[in-house]
Amino acid sequence: MAELANLALTNEEIVRLTHDMDGILTHMDKLNDLDTSGVEPMSQVLYDAEETATLREDLERPTLSNAEAVANAPVAGAGYYKVPRVIER
Repeated sequence: MAELANLALTNEEIVRLTHDMDGILTHMDKLNDLDTSGVEPMSQVLYDAEETATLREDLERPTLSNAEAVANAPVAGAGYYKVPRVIER
C-alpha cells in the first residue's frame, strides 16, 4: 500500500503500520461475525420525504463559466487550476 501511495517508509514504520493494519483487520473480522439481523438501520440515504424533511428541492441552475470557476484559485493559468506536481515517474 505504501508503494501505491508513493510513500517512503522506514523499516520501523513498516513494522508499526503492519501491526496497526493487522489490528484493524482483526477488528473487522469480529464485526463481520456479529449477528445484526435484528438491528434496524439508523439512517438511509433514500427514503420517503416527510413534510419535515430538510431536503431542498433540486433545481436546475446555470453553470459557472471557466473564468468564474478559477477566479478564486490560488494559482491559475490558461483557464486551469495550477497545482504542484505530485507524480514524478
